Amino acid sequence: MKAKYEIAVSGAAQISHCCKNIIELSKEVGREVARQNCNLVTGATTGVPYYAVLGCKEIGGFSIGFSPAVSEAAHIKTYKLPVSPFDVMIYTGADYTGRNIIMTKSADGVIIICGRMGTLHEFATAFEIQKPIGVLEGSRGTADKIKLIATGPYRGVKRIIYEKNPQRLVEKLVQEIKKGKK
Repeated sequence: MKAKYEIAVSGAAQISHCCKNIIELSKEVGREVARQNCNLVTGATTGVPYYAVLGCKEIGGFSIGFSPAVSEAAHIKTYKLPVSPFDVMIYTGADYTGRNIIMTKSADGVIIICGRMGTLHEFATAFEIQKPIGVLEGSRGTADKIKLIATGPYRGVKRIIYEKNPQRLVEKLVQEIKKGKK
């Protein structure tokens, strides 16, 4: 069965500052993306995105990695990033900043888990282009600062879902994507 939507998972490549159960939470988000018959999209990196892919693959889901590198050799040697377990790898040649934009724009929705500056960049990109966004509350890092950043004298809080439960977060995001497609 063809997947309906592409859901990007954005999160910390280094997870030492994230919540203590970050690996399992990331995997559960990946599993739920697959259960919802969606493709998982990540920046083809370590940490949260990598664990989300592992969870997705555990139950037969499909994953797409967007690499900052120009080739597989550069992905491995220069950036020191994993090539497995991705089903498809897109070598953007756009370094991290460009990769973040390309990846975020390619997805139907974005999930923020923990994170640092790269995650903030992906959030800001998704927010500016009005993609549906899901934020896994309690995962620490950038995710736990989004509500403060996204409220106030700005253009409004648009299509942001806050949830502590990974399954409900993905379910709600898929519903929001569906609403936007109608």
